[in-house]
Amino acid sequence: MTLRWEAFLDQVQERGEYVTPQEAERAARVVLALLGAHLVGEVRAELAARLPEALSLVLLNPLQAAEPLSPDRFVRATAAWIEGATERTAPWDIGAVLSTVADAAGDELMERVLLQLPPGYDLLFGRPAAGHRP
Repeated sequence: MTLRWEAFLDQVQERGEYVTPQEAERAARVVLALLGAHLVGEVRAELAARLPEALSLVLLNPLQAAEPLSPDRFVRATAAWIEGATERTAPWDIGAVLSTVADAAGDELMERVLLQLPPGYDLLFGRPAAGHRP
């Protein structure tokens, strides 16, 4: 089921404690552009189908990555792309977006998404793997 634009941004705005929907949208676009560079094929297409159209296009037309970013490098890249963000605040931005994405995706698709990502991304999605303690 595809999440509506307003519903998606409302969730990101609430989880990220953003003052405006525009802040939530900016975070969503940056995080999804970075995420899209790490996903391929059917998994990326299925995930995009569960997002509002404007954000699915961001996921399907990602920023180019020469190599997969570790979770730490993903945080640094997010901090660099979101105006006013720092490496300390970027995990908050990422968590607000990716936890909303995870809810939209559901457990089965999330398992397949996480298989395409370097270890540690489960925490960025707010879904630590069983037995995983930071």
